[in-house]
Amino acid sequence: MVKIKLNGKVIEVKKGTRISDLTSNKEVFAAQLNGELYDLSAHITQSCDMELIDFSTEQGKKIYWHSASHIMAIAVKALFPKAKLAIGPSIDQGFYYDFDIEKPFSPEDLEKIEKKMAEIIKQDIPFERIIMKKEAAIEFFNKQNESYKTELVKEIDDDELSLYRNNNFVDLCRGPHVPRTGSIHAFKLLSLAGAYWRGDVNQPMLSRIYGIAFPTHDELNDYLKKIEEAKRRDHRKLGSELELFSIFDEAGAGLIYWHPKGTIIKKLTEDYWIKEHNAVGYQMISTPHIARGHLWRRSGHYDFYSDSMYTLPVENEEYVLKPMNCPGHILIYKSKIRSYKDLPIKYAELAAVYRNELSGTLHGLLRVRGFTMDDAHIFCRPDQIVQELTNVLKLTLTILRKFGFEKFNIDLSVRDIDKKGKYMGNDEEWERAEQGLISALKRVNLAYKRQEGEAVFYGPKIDIKLLDALEREWQTTTVQFDFNLPKRFNIEYMDRDGRHKEVVVIHRAIYGSLERFIGCLIEHYGGAFPLWLAPVQVVVMPITNKQDKYAEKVYKKCLRRNLRTELNEKSEKINYRIREAEVKKIPYILVVGKREIENKTVSVRKRGKGDMGEMNLKEFFKLTKKEQGGDN
Repeated sequence: MVKIKLNGKVIEVKKGTRISDLTSNKEVFAAQLNGELYDLSAHITQSCDMELIDFSTEQGKKIYWHSASHIMAIAVKALFPKAKLAIGPSIDQGFYYDFDIEKPFSPEDLEKIEKKMAEIIKQDIPFERIIMKKEAAIEFFNKQNESYKTELVKEIDDDELSLYRNNNFVDLCRGPHVPRTGSIHAFKLLSLAGAYWRGDVNQPMLSRIYGIAFPTHDELNDYLKKIEEAKRRDHRKLGSELELFSIFDEAGAGLIYWHPKGTIIKKLTEDYWIKEHNAVGYQMISTPHIARGHLWRRSGHYDFYSDSMYTLPVENEEYVLKPMNCPGHILIYKSKIRSYKDLPIKYAELAAVYRNELSGTLHGLLRVRGFTMDDAHIFCRPDQIVQELTNVLKLTLTILRKFGFEKFNIDLSVRDIDKKGKYMGNDEEWERAEQGLISALKRVNLAYKRQEGEAVFYGPKIDIKLLDALEREWQTTTVQFDFNLPKRFNIEYMDRDGRHKEVVVIHRAIYGSLERFIGCLIEHYGGAFPLWLAPVQVVVMPITNKQDKYAEKVYKKCLRRNLRTELNEKSEKINYRIREAEVKKIPYILVVGKREIENKTVSVRKRGKGDMGEMNLKEFFKLTKKEQGGDN
């Protein structure tokens, strides 16, 4: 007999009992035993803590979606026998599978694949786990002419591998999976894309199919509605329609050209950031775009990021176009001896940085090669850690809420204590850093999820992922300790006892990348920015040219009130011009005609509310001032 702790109770079962024998819940399709995921068909061989997994859990979604990707692969192989299998993982929202196929898939092919998937699901074929010796697996996939699978098998160090079989279909997979194909109830294939094998432009281009699956059709339909709304909010589409930014092929992929209206949003975002940072003791600095290569070797970036760095020769010496700002900030700190009384020192910079991202990963403003990082480094004493981290989190919440974000998911990434050799810093430093992060999160009452083994090698961190209007996650803020740079650069301060001591360095970025943050803002608001952030806040329209002179007076008075205003005196009919301003998502339209001139008023139309009636300019300015929180 073995003891199982399940749902808070301890039960005894025979050794070798199947997990499936312990539940009659049809929504459960996997289990976690002592932290390891298993199929329901697995046998229990030792006492353990057990958690039953369904779609409501993060692990459950990944298992469900990964199982759906296998079903899609079965369908593709049935319809296109010569297609070669690459990889088919679950992703944040759904799944994909990459195939090497002579002719790229068409939308018509997707319909055929969906139909075949429905047949496979109806057949309710079991997922069977197979254990195979590595050499046997290589031989098997070679016979199947699955060269990508053979390549993957060769790279696995284990002597035995797990595969999954559905009738005649066999795929290399760690698992687990749902018990049967019939466990997948509602699905949809969403889109097609090209993807290089392993993201390498020198490797073959594969055909990728994206999909989604849910336990119920209602959940699927709700998701598809959100997808349609997301398409309407796509920042690339709105960026073009609202004349915010462009990416020009002739100039280079991943490089953003901000138009006047986009530049206004970027400048407002920067100015607000600077104002808030100045108010809490940060000092603004500015560092060059390039630095000598040896600086990046000393920092360690060259060893870990060289593939993502742009290098250039300068007088027979290698320079680097900076991918980040840490070394520059450190040089300024080290420009003189610092006393314990000087700390904390907080340097902040809105800096353009450049990273050589693969072309296949670039995506509008969200993934670029040149971007503005809202970077800051806090140099402090150990006894200041918790307070400084608390201050960072408070500042973060202030800034994100200013832009309309109220919901967040927070990860605390810590080291894997069983693999301490992978990380810099000693136990005392890691414990102090982790407890500092936890204490700060508790002080500001932020719930978090602990992510074991997800810390970077040089320190633990907090990642804040904001949720937009569609409940989508966006990675923005990172607060991170660094045990690497203080040692590499001998960053010290003179303590009260006259001894030099190592400084604690905290990296932090709140927007993360201005480009990515603004891309997120565009989609969050669907281009309809709040008044304070709108590039054009007011447009003034005379009904006919007889009101042009009065309209111009109104326009100039709006400008004097620092409202970003346009005057539309075009010859088109007023209804056409109103519609044009609404499409451009301008917050306020001021219409003036004969009656408005006589009454010395304006007719106000507000975005999303329509006609608000007549009011004098004093009333209108009071309205806009209140809406902007007194900024106007």
